[in-house]
Amino acid sequence: MTEQRVSPPAAPASPPSASDPGACVLPASTPPPSAGTVPVRGRLAAYARLAKLDIVDYYIGLPLVLAMLAPALRWEPSTLGLLLLVLLAEVAVVAAMVALDDVTGHRDGSDAANYGSDAARRRLARKPLVAGTLTEPQALRFAWAATGLSAVLWTLVVLAAPHRPAWAVALAALCVVASIQYSWGLKISYRGFQEVFLIGLGVGWVLVPYALLTGEVDGFVVVQALLFGFGPMLFGLYSNTNDAAGDRAAGRITVAALVSPRLNAAFIVAVTAAESLLISGSALIGLSPWWFPAVLVPVFAMRVAQLVIGFVRGDILRARRMAIHTHRVTVVLLIAANLLAPVLLGAGG
Repeated sequence: MTEQRVSPPAAPASPPSASDPGACVLPASTPPPSAGTVPVRGRLAAYARLAKLDIVDYYIGLPLVLAMLAPALRWEPSTLGLLLLVLLAEVAVVAAMVALDDVTGHRDGSDAANYGSDAARRRLARKPLVAGTLTEPQALRFAWAATGLSAVLWTLVVLAAPHRPAWAVALAALCVVASIQYSWGLKISYRGFQEVFLIGLGVGWVLVPYALLTGEVDGFVVVQALLFGFGPMLFGLYSNTNDAAGDRAAGRITVAALVSPRLNAAFIVAVTAAESLLISGSALIGLSPWWFPAVLVPVFAMRVAQLVIGFVRGDILRARRMAIHTHRVTVVLLIAANLLAPVLLGAGG
């Protein structure tokens, strides 16, 4: 694949003097720094941004897993140790996935298209290759090192687990393989499977550690895993809406890139409605307790608000930020519901 480079804007013929108090040099006219000139501390920060360490939205599934466990198992040192090992394994997988995604996005020009024109709101520094703080070979070495580390860590997780259901081990392996192939190799996010992957990884990373700790899952655990997976998928859909033109140009197949804006909005409304139906329907058929929809009322309200912000007011990036907050609120409410379940069940008679 031929790399497409975006040339920095040409400097003015007579740049203003730094000693001139009236001089004003616009950041947009300053070329990105060469990766070779970035100091060591800055380079370490660039690697942290490459790994997207500030994006915790898949990792917060582990406190949810802890809350779903029986109280006798919840605070066992072995339980906490295994969850810590799972956290390290997940961080390694995500670091590899997003690093490879950045390399692919840099090569096909989609990151330059999607971030370059909106750097102030989407923080261009989060894309070290576009910002020029890392080189492609550096990013690739980091990605393959993280891939190897993730394989080792997940192997240790399975060996240390008190239970090893075959389906859970297979699902853990599938999550790792699919993550590495997200934008590399099979490039599943370019083949029309991005939305499925986003919800699937969230579901998998709740079910797998729970099953490795308990040996089984019940219907309520599955419902909560699905709700957790809806979070990353929904804020991913808002990102895709903003990035539709760039993704289309790069050949990345997403719903937003394939259909009209009106149909894309309808799709997001439908997915949002499906999440709400899962919450209310699971209580109606007995998979969830009767009080479950009441606990998640704030989620219903926040989902409606982000639809209004995104598709009535037209502020997609603000709607995306709210979708991220909604996911985190959902997790907090699910954790609280699990911890307070004995009280709530007692109140229900």
